[in-house]
Amino acid sequence: MMNSHSAAYAAAGVDIEAGYQGVKLMKEHIRRTFIPGVVSDIGGFGGMFAPDLSGMKAPVLVSGTDGVGTKQRIAQLMGIHDTVGIDCVAMCANDIVCCGAKPLFFLDYIAIGKNIPEKVASLVSGVAEGCVRAGCALIGGETAEHPGTMAADEYDLAGFCVGLVDRDDILDKAEMRAGDIVLALPSSGLHSNGYSLVRKVFDVEHTDLGKVWDELGKPLGEVLLTPTEIYVKPVLAALKASLIHGISHITGGGFYENIPRSVPDGFCARIDRSAIRTPQIFSILQKRAQISEHDMFNTFNMGVGMTMIVTPDTADAALEALHEAGCRAYVLGEITEGEDKVAIC
Repeated sequence: MMNSHSAAYAAAGVDIEAGYQGVKLMKEHIRRTFIPGVVSDIGGFGGMFAPDLSGMKAPVLVSGTDGVGTKQRIAQLMGIHDTVGIDCVAMCANDIVCCGAKPLFFLDYIAIGKNIPEKVASLVSGVAEGCVRAGCALIGGETAEHPGTMAADEYDLAGFCVGLVDRDDILDKAEMRAGDIVLALPSSGLHSNGYSLVRKVFDVEHTDLGKVWDELGKPLGEVLLTPTEIYVKPVLAALKASLIHGISHITGGGFYENIPRSVPDGFCARIDRSAIRTPQIFSILQKRAQISEHDMFNTFNMGVGMTMIVTPDTADAALEALHEAGCRAYVLGEITEGEDKVAIC
């Protein structure tokens, strides 16, 4: 590495040596995530993982990819870079656990205007923390410096996750029946969706994000940067304890787009509006912009980051398993016959 320096490339705005320094700084964070199955070390051309297939009849790989979106702008404005990586892992890992799969490994991609090693290491530390929470390994990634196409302080973080499930254990919504119970897994806040609207409503480019809001009891920027909850471990615990017919990760599109994805034709998830535990930030947002309730539920998670549909006779076991795993889940509604797929009543 000592001989790897290009004066011409540096003059064009790409600092190769900063990239090497960034890798050096992030190694301690990455190694925190290593779990049984990791084969390769940091710095190879490909991340290698040997899954444990013992006891599985027909292993199926499940993959997911996503980014953090414009929530990253809040991080950039506040100079706090160690939380959005958690969001990145959450958006991928929460998706694949909806199939009943256990996340195995994760890879990240960072495009950045100027490669400042300490900033990149901070971003990766968040990714590593997300992987620890999801129980998966960070086995690879890429940082690309984009001078001239991104401002020096800008970056974009995306990721890719792979999980594993036995074919017989893949969740099948065709098994759903009227009378099944809908459970809510609470969100930690806005998670990582609707931030283009959030940024506009709060005018974040011209607002003091570090100022404490009386209604929130903390700085607005801190609330907006609250990391997305990672539900992998509680959901896997519930899968062992109960019979689950469907799981929905409530992301972009809110209730109206996500819950129907886990409900078969001819059925409706009837949500009890009075049961929903909605954090204060959502009502502040709604009042400031005069957003209709329908649009709120069609854009944001409204305090419910994931829904789980379980059989009536195993709902208590599911709740107990979720609570023991640290998730304050509660009953949100039930499945009825109907064509609307979801109704908030």
